[in-house]
Amino acid sequence: MRSPRFVQSWRRKVQDLSVEVYAIWLACKDPRVPWYARVFAACVAGYAFSPIDLIPDPIPILGYLDDLVLVPLGIWLTLKMIPADVLRECRLRARDVMRQGRPANRMAALIIVAIWLVTAALIGIFLVRMFRP
Repeated sequence: MRSPRFVQSWRRKVQDLSVEVYAIWLACKDPRVPWYARVFAACVAGYAFSPIDLIPDPIPILGYLDDLVLVPLGIWLTLKMIPADVLRECRLRARDVMRQGRPANRMAALIIVAIWLVTAALIGIFLVRMFRP
């Protein structure tokens, strides 16, 4: 049984988005990309790959706001900062990697989890100091 046309269209768009995010991840490691674009690209790719959302998905409407607005906006801004020739190369490499299967980088996953834990700890420290009698 074939999927309806709109389902196939959405799957294609999700695959394209995955390629874009992975291309951004590759670009953030390229020395030809300006430092500010590399930092922003790493943050956007890390957030897109992260299983932890800024706004949890169970919250009605707002839960998907970051997935529908923040991630695409971050991707769009990042793509504007990366030089065209570097982006073209990274997209080709990303498509090749995606054809072979989803990339798995345990070190990147550990870094993302560590960043979230440090952020949570800093917020906790801030809140404790703020509400201490």
